[in-house]
Amino acid sequence: MHLLNQAASSAAEDALRACCGSHRWARRMAAHRPYPTVAALLAAGDEAAYDLTPGDLAEALAGEATTALPDRGGLATHTALRAAHAAYEAKFGHAFVVALDPGAGPAAALNHTLESLRERLGHDEDTESAATAEQLRRICRARLLRLADTGGHPAQRLPVFTAPGSPDRAGSLTPGPPRDTQPITRRYDGRGRWTVPGRA
Repeated sequence: MHLLNQAASSAAEDALRACCGSHRWARRMAAHRPYPTVAALLAAGDEAAYDLTPGDLAEALAGEATTALPDRGGLATHTALRAAHAAYEAKFGHAFVVALDPGAGPAAALNHTLESLRERLGHDEDTESAATAEQLRRICRARLLRLADTGGHPAQRLPVFTAPGSPDRAGSLTPGPPRDTQPITRRYDGRGRWTVPGRA
């Protein structure tokens, strides 16, 4: 926490962007230093998250990496997750994120994610935008807590799903592509849209 407060503005922004991919969120958090306590840091993170614009939210979501799911839950669960995730992206145009319970095991996390996907696929766009923003706020809060606990050193972004046995399971879970397939690279265009190279 001390190092986060004392770091140069650009270094602090880089560290904070490991918590949230929105440039405006990171700049705001860096500008309001120093934070006297971890509670003050978390409160500021919540406030900045509540003020994200749709463009900020899209930028933050574009920064969420997708990792392969752990080999838990069986083939049927993985197949259902991939299908639900594809349907979610097709409907809402961005990655699905969900804050995980730190105490949940891998199988419980997978089941919770599948249930959340199914429920949120029934949302309209406005309802889902609010749900996504809330889940991202919770994820950013957990990442800020880890950043404060590690002394404020810039660190690699927390994985969206941490492997079983990892001390920190805070993050979002999105299913990766099926085995032996190539992932699709998407880019955020800065205007609230994602583009896929080579596609109109």
